Amino acid sequence: MFRISSKTGARIGVMAVAALAAGSAIAHPGHPDSMMHGSASFMAGFEHPFSGIDHLLAMLAVGLWAAQNKRSALWVLPLAFPLMMVVGALLAFNGLSLPAVETGIAASVAVLGLLIAFAVRMPLWASTLVVSLFAMFHGYAHGSELPHGSSAAMYGAGFILATALLHAAGLGIGVFAGKQMADRVVRIGGFGIAAVGAYLLSGV
Repeated sequence: MFRISSKTGARIGVMAVAALAAGSAIAHPGHPDSMMHGSASFMAGFEHPFSGIDHLLAMLAVGLWAAQNKRSALWVLPLAFPLMMVVGALLAFNGLSLPAVETGIAASVAVLGLLIAFAVRMPLWASTLVVSLFAMFHGYAHGSELPHGSSAAMYGAGFILATALLHAAGLGIGVFAGKQMADRVVRIGGFGIAAVGAYLLSGV
C-alpha cells in the first residue's frame, strides 16, 4: 500500500513541478536571458525552505507525522501541505493579508512536534485540516519573500520541490523506524521539534 501511494504522490508532485516550469517557459519563449532568470528564480525558491529552521523542521515533521498515522495519511498529508502552501503563496503574490504569519509558522513547529512526540492519530480529514492550515502560513511567508524581479512560477516550483524532498525525508525516517526502540527515538525527536517551536513562539 505504501509503495503504491508514494509513487502516486511522487508522480503528482513531479507533474505539478513540471507544469509550473512549463508555464514559465511558455510565458518567456526563446529568450536565453529569461531562461537564466528562471533558473535563478528556481534556485532561490529551492533554497528558501532550507534557509530557516522553522520551515525545515515543519516540513520534516509533516513527513514524520504522516508516517505515524500510516495508511492514506502517508501520501495525503505530504500532498496537502505543498498544495495549500501554493494557496498561501498566491495570497502573498496578490497582496492579500494573512494575519499572524510568524506566529502561525512557529506554532506549526511546536504543534507538529507535540503530535509526533505523543504519536497522536487523528481522522484523516482532521489531520489534513491541521497540516493545510499550517501550510498556508508557510506558503504566505515564501510568497512574500519572493526576490524582486523573480519569476513567481519558477520560484514556486523550487520551493515546492524542496518541500517535497523534506517531506520525503521525514517519511523515510518515520517508515523505517518500525521497531519499538526506533519509534521512541522518533517521538523524542518530536519533543525536540516542539521545544524549538516553543522557543520560536517566545520570540514572536
